[in-house]
Amino acid sequence: MSSSYYAEVLEDSSADSREREREVIKRSIVMLNNAREKGHNSREAIDALYYLDRLWSLLLDDLANEGNRLPKELRASLISIGIWILREAESIRNGGSQGFDGLIDISETICQGLGGSKK
Repeated sequence: MSSSYYAEVLEDSSADSREREREVIKRSIVMLNNAREKGHNSREAIDALYYLDRLWSLLLDDLANEGNRLPKELRASLISIGIWILREAESIRNGGSQGFDGLIDISETICQGLGGSKK
């Protein structure tokens, strides 16, 4: 009985984690859309890129942790995506890119993969 309860707690905890991840990624999408509307030099862009940096730095730390229970290949793919996101955000910050579309598209795809809707 106790092992069954423990399995339920782990499953609930995993679902809660996915929901939290979905919510922070949804927030980044809203911020990136606002940044796209206001322009790459706007306060909205600065805030969105800062939020994205913090978010992906935390996610990358978690994905690199050997205790992460995701399959190794999925973790590696997400790490590659995270590195691309951080580089693209830096490119926007430095004026090398002015487009937020790629960041938004990737974020929406990840959100969908976590079980969330596009918007």
